[in-house]
Amino acid sequence: MKLSVIPLGGTGEIGKNLLVFEYEDTIILIDGGVKFPDDELLGIDLVIPDISYLEKRKEKVKGIFITHGHEDHIGGLPFILPKLQIPVYATKLTIGLVKAKLRERGGYPENLLRVIEPGEPIQVGKLEVEAFRVTHSIPDAVGYGILSPIGRVIYTGDFKVDYTPIDGQEMDLGKLAAWGQEGVIALICDSTNAERAGVTISERVVGKTLRDAFSRAEGKIIMATFASNVHRIQQAIDAAAELRRKVCVVGRSMEAVVTTAGELGYLHFPEPDMLIETDAANELPSTRLLILTTGSQGEPLAALTRMATGSHRQVNVSPGDTVVISATPVPGNEKLIGRTINHLFQIGADVITKDMGLVHVSGHANQEEIKLIIRLTRPKFLIPHHGEIRHQAAFRKIGNLMGYDDKKIAITQLGSRVVLGKDTMEMAERVDSGSVFVDGLGIGDVGQIVLRDRQQLSQDGVVVVVAALSKGHPTTLVSGPDIVSRGFTFMKEAEELVDGAKKLAAKAIEAQTQRERWEWGVLRGAIHDSLSQYFWEKTRRRPMILPVLMQF
Repeated sequence: MKLSVIPLGGTGEIGKNLLVFEYEDTIILIDGGVKFPDDELLGIDLVIPDISYLEKRKEKVKGIFITHGHEDHIGGLPFILPKLQIPVYATKLTIGLVKAKLRERGGYPENLLRVIEPGEPIQVGKLEVEAFRVTHSIPDAVGYGILSPIGRVIYTGDFKVDYTPIDGQEMDLGKLAAWGQEGVIALICDSTNAERAGVTISERVVGKTLRDAFSRAEGKIIMATFASNVHRIQQAIDAAAELRRKVCVVGRSMEAVVTTAGELGYLHFPEPDMLIETDAANELPSTRLLILTTGSQGEPLAALTRMATGSHRQVNVSPGDTVVISATPVPGNEKLIGRTINHLFQIGADVITKDMGLVHVSGHANQEEIKLIIRLTRPKFLIPHHGEIRHQAAFRKIGNLMGYDDKKIAITQLGSRVVLGKDTMEMAERVDSGSVFVDGLGIGDVGQIVLRDRQQLSQDGVVVVVAALSKGHPTTLVSGPDIVSRGFTFMKEAEELVDGAKKLAAKAIEAQTQRERWEWGVLRGAIHDSLSQYFWEKTRRRPMILPVLMQF
């Protein structure tokens, strides 16, 4: 009688969260998110978890439970669910956001999308799952208690302990304390902010900062934040209402979230005609307008970036406008955000970021909040989750301070199998895991070999060698070789280099074709090897070399 906990995403990294619980013939999942590509993943749109382990055990997978509606927790569902065809359990707003996400990729059976309420146990196979309310940077966020025949495991999901939440829905600390009294085998806890001392500031502080910043604005206000941060959006709307400004929403993901949250009652406008279309916004005086937009991470195609570069079709940034970037940079996006901010300052806008005022607070627990949850639940074992290795290491130090030695704290990697008994925790053999790349309509067809080719092309370019050969024996060179280059050198200024390459390619062709028997693969290899060495000696570059040979 053992319960396995297997992270297929969200451990050793930030993003693409997917946690597996396996007990005998029952498997349940928590979350199915995406991660956005870094600079090394050239051309990749999204990164999702590898679920090959689950596909081989489809008959055991009974359902997936979602903690909240952020992209790193629901963005992978359109790719995961069609392969598993399992029920999806989540709170009302989260289900609404999941529906909108699934519609983008063709939909999913409505009868498999099930709204749950915190505090209502759900029996799934041999596991009982109960959601409990947490406070985070989006409404309707929950964690889960998973009760198996060996005992209970608690997964916090993303959380912070906010005693003054915007929607009045406080984290259910009483439920955690009650479970702690009954006995908890393991606590799987958010470790994102485990390096930060103290407690996380309440979201309400941002509301006051926004009101102060908006009241000083002389032109139109443009505020960029995460589309799913409904609490932040609501506070911006309330501040705009106090100053008699209309609100215009720009950006596809922002429009989708505002529409869904509004329809479900999680977002409201103090005045019925306060939300206006972009065309109407252009007719208003700038002093009466707030634009809520995407692009807080400096994404090249996001609305704020296009506004900053003057390439947005409907909204322009003018001197004297106030731009509020209400978000913290996702690791790796600092350069993109910095570039956007520089463009905005160059235009003459007044830019406010989290470094200049409290226009953003984290949605994750700091050290003292983590300690509180450990004290309330009193688990036998600790498993830090949702964080990079450094965050997990910081969490382990917190555990050590609270009396847990290293043997009672599991530091996991993707595919780790943590096996829990009533009084034991062991690490078993890792399962198949990793990342799957989404590029356009292709899912998983771009791997490390293709990425390596793209990196080589981006660094040194490509040289195409074109030649035509005669049929029969002896084979002779009919035309060429011609050299075509992209991203390697400017051909008109490198005539000597190109002429040398042509002669070398012709020599390689002649040496191979004069043989009684020659092969196309060997000929292409000879051309590639000779030119690769030549270009390295002349330029210290290694372009991709593609011989294109025809026979007439």
